[in-house]
Amino acid sequence: MKLFVILVLLGIVYSMGSALYFLMKDKEDGQRVLRALTIRVALSVFLFLLLVIAYVAGLVQPTGLPAGPHSP
Repeated sequence: MKLFVILVLLGIVYSMGSALYFLMKDKEDGQRVLRALTIRVALSVFLFLLLVIAYVAGLVQPTGLPAGPHSP
């Protein structure tokens, strides 16, 4: 599960990078930028829904933050 989440996050970062590249290189048409950003949004929504479903199904558990030196 962790590896899959990391791969999807890498796909999101790659899509953002390609959108930036297309934004800088394509001066007249923004279709490739739009497509790259659409893929990024779709991957983000997919990852969010996957994590919610995995949480509800009990496949992932919240661990919370570790207690710091100033916590009771």
